[in-house]
Amino acid sequence: MSCSKLFKKIDELNSQYIKVWEDVCNIESPTNYKVGVDAVGNYFISIAQKFGWKIEVLEQKVSGNAICITMNDNIKNLPPICVSGHIDTVQKLGSCGNPAVKIKDGIIYGPGTSDCKGGVVAGIMAMHALSDIGFNTRPIKLIIQSDEEVNSIYSNKETIKFMCDSAKDAIAFLNLEGHEGYFEGKACLERKGILKYKLKACGKAAHASCCVTDGASAIQEACHKVLEFEKLKDDEGVTCNCGVITGGSVVNTVPDSCEIHLDFRFATQKQNQWIKNYVKKVINNPNIKGCSWEILEENERLPMELVQRNVQLLEKINEIFKKCGFSELQKGKRRGGSDAAYITVSGIPCVDNLGVKGEKMHSTYEYAFIDSLKECAKRVASIIYFMD
Repeated sequence: MSCSKLFKKIDELNSQYIKVWEDVCNIESPTNYKVGVDAVGNYFISIAQKFGWKIEVLEQKVSGNAICITMNDNIKNLPPICVSGHIDTVQKLGSCGNPAVKIKDGIIYGPGTSDCKGGVVAGIMAMHALSDIGFNTRPIKLIIQSDEEVNSIYSNKETIKFMCDSAKDAIAFLNLEGHEGYFEGKACLERKGILKYKLKACGKAAHASCCVTDGASAIQEACHKVLEFEKLKDDEGVTCNCGVITGGSVVNTVPDSCEIHLDFRFATQKQNQWIKNYVKKVINNPNIKGCSWEILEENERLPMELVQRNVQLLEKINEIFKKCGFSELQKGKRRGGSDAAYITVSGIPCVDNLGVKGEKMHSTYEYAFIDSLKECAKRVASIIYFMD
């Protein structure tokens, strides 16, 4: 079959799913707002129920519930293809106005429009179109993540395990994170990992008049360390950003404590280990006599390293795109983290950043181009239909 019948169906569904897009983005769902995240998840469940698709829900007490929706669950002779995205967002409740979504001049503004509810909408839209034309070759799974923006700390990474277990044996995992204009024409095969630390400098309090003889300034000690860590600025390798620093009590007292919060980015697990060793080395050598350090590793996200199975998947995808008249995608890398890293480590072929096109992600001005929804759905549907 040519692409025409499938693409015609997606064109017919387009206005219906633009409304879905608007609806789910109007349901505000910052990661720490379980009520909102679950309301978005239940919206997608309600769509799946109309088709009789299998629905699995990982119940969570703190984070939103993760969801796996399976089309063609009765087909057992071929392995599944998975599409995935997350429905939690970064913007604070009410920060985008009421309603949160505005549509103007071919652009949809609002939290999650591009990162990443738009991708989830495109994924279920593709499944709807495939169902309508009678596609029953293999199972298709839509895996909806609920706390991706914080690396699943609220679920203690249970949602990540659920995602990887649900995708087990899949021949392809299409992660539908949105992509900015500068990433046009690329698919993401590499992402940096993230390592976050809270480091507390412990000094000795004294009256400010005695700062030369009696005190040990935790703030001064912390400043030395911040300058040391901030030297790490390799865009292709390890970077460090000190995003928060707090310390002291009153201006006329030598501060006996100071906390710094560090965000390290790294390209490989080898660099990850280097960072951990480096942090210990730096804080075990105080610059200010009388100071010491306490260390807390707050969060860690694996890197998505370049592996051959992902390259091969992209090559297959580009063969399909060529057949269907789409432009091919080049290999790309990104500085931000993604759950695609965990899929890659699990041995499942994965390509990231196949979602809708937008800009200003994580800001109150986040938006996506409305026309990119049907193009995203067509690309996803064509991969599923023609994958051998």
